[in-house]
Amino acid sequence: MSDRTYIQIPGDRTHELPPLLIHGDAATNATQIQDVVNLAADIVESDDMLPSLPVEESVVEQRKYDLALQLAERYFGLVAHWQWGDSILEWIRQCEITFSAEETLRSLLHPDVWPHASRSSFVTLLADKAVPTHGVGLEKAVGLRLTFRQPPPIDCFSNQFLFYLNSTVADSAYQTWSHLTVEASVLLPPERFHFQVHELTQ
Repeated sequence: MSDRTYIQIPGDRTHELPPLLIHGDAATNATQIQDVVNLAADIVESDDMLPSLPVEESVVEQRKYDLALQLAERYFGLVAHWQWGDSILEWIRQCEITFSAEETLRSLLHPDVWPHASRSSFVTLLADKAVPTHGVGLEKAVGLRLTFRQPPPIDCFSNQFLFYLNSTVADSAYQTWSHLTVEASVLLPPERFHFQVHELTQ
């Protein structure tokens, strides 16, 4: 924390920010899960993920099914990250409105074109406030949302992307976005802001 630079906010009152509304799908039913697993099985088959080995066909099929389950699990994790990222970017927009309406806060943000690179301070604010994310990485979540306008279906992805590349792509997108301004990064002091987090299902 000592190497961070926090912006100076006049006064000493705590500012109320809009609630962060995490939009997610309702509990996925068995049919939806099976559909994704079936598509994942197609990826396993088309990408020829298993080498030819002198083993029984039942063993090969079980290995294919296990790989399909792993791919489906990776995909559901990617979608969860995307949903968090989508919710966070919408929350940042709401925070911009709050900042523009308060004289004390209005001058803290630069009026450039969306997406505002300086707005990555809001992502850091979420981390500083220790928002419970249930294993979702905030920067990865925002990076995925910056990359994809909506979560593509699983059959759009290669097994390499689901297993290895999505974190790299998301991290690269976030780092590029957060460093678009030439100004030094200035963060929002967490003790000066308060907001609630609500997890919603559709």
